[in-house]
Formats: sequence, C-alpha cells, structure tokens
Amino acid sequence: SSTSTFKMGNTSSIASETLQERLGAIAKIHSGKFRVTPVATKPLVGQKPGTSGLRKKTKEFMNTKNYLENFVTSTLIAVMEDDIKTDYTNTGKALLIGGDGRFYNKQAIHTIIKIAVAMGITRIWIGKDGLLSTPAVSAIIRERGPQWQSAFGAFILTASHNPGGIDEDFGIKYNTGNGGPAPEKLTNAIYENTQKIANYLICPDIPAIDISKIGATTYSVGSTTDRTVTIEVIDSTQLHVNLLRTVFDFVAIKNDLLSRPDFSMVYDSMHGVNGPYAKAIFVDELELDKSVCMNGVPKEDFGGGHADPNLTYAKELVACMGLDQKGNVIETKGDVPSFGAAGDGDGDRNMILGSKFFVTPSDSLAIIAAHANVIPFFSEQGGLKGVARSMPTSGAVDLVAKRKGFDLFETPTGWKYFGNLMDSKEVFGGKDYTPFICGEESFGTGSNHIREKDGMWAVLAWLSILAHYNADKKKALVTVKDIVIAHWKEYGRNYYSRYDFEGMDKAKAQEMMENMRTGLDSMKGKAVGGGKYKIKEADDFMYKDPVDGSEAKKQGIRYMMEDGSRVIFRLSGTAGSGATVRMYMEQYQADKTKLEMKVADALEDLVKVALELCEIKKFCGTETPTVIT
Repeated sequence: SSTSTFKMGNTSSIASETLQERLGAIAKIHSGKFRVTPVATKPLVGQKPGTSGLRKKTKEFMNTKNYLENFVTSTLIAVMEDDIKTDYTNTGKALLIGGDGRFYNKQAIHTIIKIAVAMGITRIWIGKDGLLSTPAVSAIIRERGPQWQSAFGAFILTASHNPGGIDEDFGIKYNTGNGGPAPEKLTNAIYENTQKIANYLICPDIPAIDISKIGATTYSVGSTTDRTVTIEVIDSTQLHVNLLRTVFDFVAIKNDLLSRPDFSMVYDSMHGVNGPYAKAIFVDELELDKSVCMNGVPKEDFGGGHADPNLTYAKELVACMGLDQKGNVIETKGDVPSFGAAGDGDGDRNMILGSKFFVTPSDSLAIIAAHANVIPFFSEQGGLKGVARSMPTSGAVDLVAKRKGFDLFETPTGWKYFGNLMDSKEVFGGKDYTPFICGEESFGTGSNHIREKDGMWAVLAWLSILAHYNADKKKALVTVKDIVIAHWKEYGRNYYSRYDFEGMDKAKAQEMMENMRTGLDSMKGKAVGGGKYKIKEADDFMYKDPVDGSEAKKQGIRYMMEDGSRVIFRLSGTAGSGATVRMYMEQYQADKTKLEMKVADALEDLVKVALELCEIKKFCGTETPTVIT
C-alpha cells in the first residue's frame, strides 16, 4: 500500500517531504506479511523524555492507546531527520533493541520491530531473551561490526533502578551512534514530534521472533523485489565481557587476589539484567564458584524488590556484609565476605562494600581515579588525563585531580555531559581529555571505554585495586577499608550524605524549590546553624559545556559555606510518579584524628541547616527521608 499521503501531523508534518518519499517507496515494495499499514493516532500528554528517557507506570504504556507506538515513531523520525542526508532505509546499518527484563519488555520489543521494519530499517539486533544491560548496549553500538552493519542507534527498555512489574514502572530511552544517550537537541525533537503526530506506520503481520535463541533470520519483504530484512538475536553478554577483558587484567585479578584463601566476595544482581553478565565474568572468566552470584536470575518484577543498589534497598547484600541500612556495623553469624558489590535493574550502577564497611560513590570515584594506573586501559594509554563528576557529587575526586594534574570538570547530572567531554576531540575537534574517568553520587561510575556508566566496570576496577595491593600472599590481606582509610589520610575526607524524599507532591516540591530560588541573592554572608556556618555563595547551578557551548540552567540550588561545606537541593527528573527531592550535604575534614567518625555525627549540624534552608516540612509535610545514602 502506498503512503504517498503519509502525513505525521494535521497542519504541519514531523516528516519532511524527503523522508515521506522514502517511507512511501518502502511501503510500495512491502507485501504479504510485511505489508505496511498506516495507523491514525493523536498526540499524547507527558511524553517528554527526561535525562534517562521516558519513564511512566507500566500500565500507562500498556493501556494508553498507541503510547509506545507514538514515542517510537517520533524517535525514529527525529533520528532520520537529524541526519536526513543518510537514507536509513538503504544503509544496511542495524537498530539495536534490548532491555532490563522488566514487565512488558518482550511485548515492547515486538512492537518496536514491527514499526522499525515499516519505517524501512533492514537490520535489527535483539539481545537474547530481550536482555541487554545499558553498558552492554553502548559497547555493542561501538564495537560490533562489520562497520557497514554496525548499529546506528538503540532502544533500551528500562526504567533503570525504578521498581518493575505491572503496577510499577516501565521506560524507554534512545542511544545514538556513539553509544551514548540521546543529546538534548534530539530529545527535544522527539518531544516536539510526539506533540504533532497524527499517523504511524507498522507491519502488523510480521512473524513472532523467538528471542530465546541466538541466530539471524532474513526475510524477503516483497514479491517483486530482492529487498530483505534481517532480524538477529545476539548474545547479550559476549561483546561487553570481551571489551572489559581488554580494559582490565583478568589474569592479575585471578592470580593476585581471587586465589588468596583469605579473600571472598559476593555480587548481588538484585534480579536485574546483570545476572547473566555476573555469571559470564565472575564464574566463566574469573573462575569463581557460582555462589558468588546473588539474586542472579533476571525477573520481570526484580523479585518483588527495588533494584537500586544502595544501603536501603540492597538489604540482603548489606546484611551479608555486616551492615544495617544506615551503614552501621551489625552482629553476624557466619563469616563476612571481604568484598561485596551490587548492580541495579539495567546494570549501569554499582555499590561497593568491604567487610562491614560501605564505600560512598563519591569516595569510590576518587579512589579509582587515584589508582587508575593499576588498570591497563589507563596505564597503557599514557595514564589518566581527565576526570569529571556531577555537581552534587562530593569534591573528593577534585582533590585527586588537583594533585595529579588531571583536567577536572563539574557537570550537571546526566551522563550525556560526560559523553561530550569524552568525544571532545573525536567528534568536536577539540582537546583530547581521554583516557577519562567520571562518576555521579547516584552510584554511577565509568570511563571512556563506552558512553554510559558501567556498574560491572566499577566492580572490576575495585578488584584491580585490591589485586594491586594483595599480590604478596605472605602478607595480611589489604582490605577495602584499609584502602579507603589510607586515601582519607592522604587527601582528607569529604563527609557526605544524600537524603531522598520520594513520592512528594510535585507541585509542592516545585513551590519549595522556587521559594529557595527567589531568595538566593539575599543569602550571601548570612549566618546559619546558630552561627556555626556562614554562607559564602548561593546560586542555581548553570553549566556551559566547554565542548559544544550549550548551556544547562537550573541544575540545582547550592549553598556554599565559608568553611567549604555545601548544601544542595535538586528535583529528580527520572522518577515514574511523584517527585523526588534530593538533599545533599558535604563537609571536608582534613584532621587525621577525625577521619573515622560516623557520617550522621559528622554532618548532624549541617543536616539541620539544610532542613531549615529548604523548609521541606512546611512545603511537603515531612522532614523524614525515604532513603539516606
């Protein structure tokens, strides 16, 4: 059937005439089970992608007519229009599809396939069982060949660390040809398309794909043409594992650390997508017993838990490591492992633990940066050059960067800002900041080996550091705690905590933020906390990207004290429902006699100041956070 009348809007089209002609030509060729059907639709509210794609309640995707279809079509149109000189209906390049295995994942994959084929895409790669971790997606886009068949982009079906299940959250995000999240220019175009869309194209009769079996199937799509479509189910773990094997020295990790009788470890996949990756790395590659893999079977509802690797939600691992949900040491019956780690739903976040010891994400980032040369990816490329952190992340890595002479960047929250810095030379013709390490206080860490945060990378980085200190088996085991305390003694300690107030009324939370915003100019020089602190600067963080010149405004309200302490407030843009108010407190301590205080004690006065500054009890009705990290 012809789509010569294929229009994506009533008065204005979201597909240019050039693109409409291409899609119309494809529709004329397709026949039989691959016939293209135009379907009338209308714009839907609330389809603006956040920093990590579009996240909503699963039932909204399932029960709102054309919800997924509208978004996928709007995305593909935006991608094709952004590079209109490339005819995506005749490139041979692939669209990659996979997700974290949450409820509705498999149904969504089949819908995307039918739309993608109708829009002329001739090669589609799907992770086995529909599973692909977010870092694996980035690795596959960047590494899988041959080049002429490589992926031009990917749909990742995930709501990251949000709960999964029919009554919980679902999400979809698009990653571009560099392996990183869609930039703001593209997400804006996607949203604009969702507000104009009037039709979408679909091949409703495509045979169901068995995504449990690896292999490629090539279909002829028309009786009078040799045009074909290849749909291939690929190994979910192989390419990411192969890449990590080049980044780290697996032999040294095995011989210098894992072979020690006094070392043990456990990894908690939290029933998220990282289960197969954990088995592939820890059991198949590093030859550990399968018992190191906790909650390793991906489940549609993450086993009824919240696949968010922090002290609150990774309860089983935290207890196993001898801690409670506030990070306090507890009595344990058996031996506590030397090392523990966890990943989130889509495998891009990490939590690091030692025996009865919690490593904050900010400290983890700083310690990895300080030890980068024990990792071949850095040592064999002339050493680490650049580091970056999100603005709310503590300044611990800043101290390392200044001492070692690394380029240092403070960015808004969102991995795309790190990606620009990584691509400064390759894409933008600017300065080369790579090799590069970056991280966020929200348990995300990574490097320029891909363009996403990588939970498994962080775990292997820590195992590499431990192996470096423990090669001599005649000496006592150097523990995670030993390494962290030695780092504090060298650089000082940034006491740090984040309070999350989840499920807040969005309007009230926004009112609270605006109240602080309007009063910022009057805060400079003001004494707070009974005179203990004096505000040196107060602002709403704005970032001008040094690579592409773009500006990001209203990225978080900051109160900087004269003693270097900070209090920061942000509203999270990635939750599926309600609003999450995030409150951050940081206080630097150089006194070597005060490095091992309890965080709650060290920050007690600053927490009170933070609660007074935001007046969250007045606006949101509570001062009790749902999560403390």
